[in-house]
Amino acid sequence: MMDAVPRVLILVGSESDVPKVQGALDILRDAGAEAELVVSSAHRDPDRTRELAAGAEEKGYSVVICGAGLSAALPGVVAAHTRLPVIGVPISAGTLGGLDALLSTVQMPSGVPVAAVGIDNAKNAAHLALRILRTAGLT
Repeated sequence: MMDAVPRVLILVGSESDVPKVQGALDILRDAGAEAELVVSSAHRDPDRTRELAAGAEEKGYSVVICGAGLSAALPGVVAAHTRLPVIGVPISAGTLGGLDALLSTVQMPSGVPVAAVGIDNAKNAAHLALRILRTAGLT
């Protein structure tokens, strides 16, 4: 186990997504990881989102969890700008109940990997992040 506290960045595309990822924050913090939640939309604030993704490793994050609904571009945009593992949480929104977000999350092109958990299942994203951290010897 390393001396530094493992850090996980959680990004969501909108303030309305925050309650859907609260369970992930709780699980990560209960496990002793530092988790930071940031709202940044891949569509409405693409430059900020790119900067967050590109600078995440330098800021000491080891995993990024992205929660997004509808077209769910956030996980793919983040994965395109970081070497860190990215876990996508499709969020139910709109008329398709999250199916559109799920399909957007899992249909990444080769070389832009995003792990996906179930719709609105941020808790599983946190558990997966913890397993990644353990495998890397960070917890």
